[in-house]
Amino acid sequence: MAASDSRHEWPGASLARVPYWVYQDEPNYRAELRRIFEGPTWSYVCLESDVEKPGDYRTTFVGEMPIIVVRGAAGEIHAFENRCAHRGALIALDDGGSTGSHFQCVYHAWTYDLQGSLVGIAFEKGSNGRGGMPDSFCKADHGPRKFRTATLCGLVFASLSAEAPPLEEYLGTEVLGRVRRVLHKPVRVMGRFVQALPNNWKLYVENVKDTYHASLLHTFFGTFRITRLTQGGGVLVSPDGGHHTSTTIARADDAQSTAYREQGIRSEKERYRLADPSLLDAVDEFGDSIQLQILTVFPGFVLQQIHNCLAVRQVLPKGPDAMELSWTYIGFADDTPEMRRRRLKQSNLVGPAGYVSMEDGCVGGFVQRGVAAASEQLSVVNMGGEGAESQDTRATEASVRGFWKAYRRYMGE
Repeated sequence: MAASDSRHEWPGASLARVPYWVYQDEPNYRAELRRIFEGPTWSYVCLESDVEKPGDYRTTFVGEMPIIVVRGAAGEIHAFENRCAHRGALIALDDGGSTGSHFQCVYHAWTYDLQGSLVGIAFEKGSNGRGGMPDSFCKADHGPRKFRTATLCGLVFASLSAEAPPLEEYLGTEVLGRVRRVLHKPVRVMGRFVQALPNNWKLYVENVKDTYHASLLHTFFGTFRITRLTQGGGVLVSPDGGHHTSTTIARADDAQSTAYREQGIRSEKERYRLADPSLLDAVDEFGDSIQLQILTVFPGFVLQQIHNCLAVRQVLPKGPDAMELSWTYIGFADDTPEMRRRRLKQSNLVGPAGYVSMEDGCVGGFVQRGVAAASEQLSVVNMGGEGAESQDTRATEASVRGFWKAYRRYMGE
């Protein structure tokens, strides 16, 4: 039986067949929140620069659990559940800010220190000798759940589980190197927004791991040769399957390739031109000719480099058939004004109305709607074989299969 103890079953051990009920089943979704997001994994929660000084904080989610990430008085970073131990109200209401030395719940004024410990109760001893908390009440025994935190290249990750391995071990050497390739110096936030998507969270994670679709769904990618399956590059999948990196390296001979046109693929439109070609005026700032790198960390983190457009994305589940995608556009603190303008212009490539990723905002909904009456049917994930090993091509679904390899392990399948 499935990990959710529902009536659904997986179709054997194959990673190349995925049942559609996994995007629909409510008990399974609740099990995911417990076993994956609240389990022995690391979830991205914010940038270190978001909590630069003591008292600076950001609010976000791990799974559906609201949390607070805050810089402590000694410079350490704490994360804890954004839930008052009294009646369950949110402790912090804003997206972020600076709180000084403590948080106070707006409902009944219970107070928490920067580590998330309950330190004060309004009228704890009552009023005029009457009421108040019983003498046996111990504040140390009550409080929101606390997370472990770890930082890497300006990113902050959190885990509720004591069993999650150290973050660098969790990522593995190769994926860690790919993170460091991009985030090699202090970053600067250029903008952020949250996008609502009408689909299960796993459909988006699959999509961003799916190198096969990129130049087929996205007309802009194929037409302007940012990434095409005929170019160089490949897919790196971590040994446990959960994390991946895909890269594209431009090839001079691809300029003459007619492979897309010969197959009648809609993603090459020769008549399309840019009114402002400077949109794609990219520079090789990393010195390795990689013009696109997409990196994921299980369960829901994405690091993006498309030319000089850099961003981090956070996948936030909001039910079996809904999610939010939190985007943060970044540059580097030492960017020149020219590079900053370049990044801002190239940011038009991504987001809800991006020249590239506009389609990603709706295709997950197409799948969610398409499989509405097909819960016991199976998707076919066979491009590039049946395993989840790294490959020197992007005409593969190896990293999608890697996701399901990790997913099934955490879900006890």
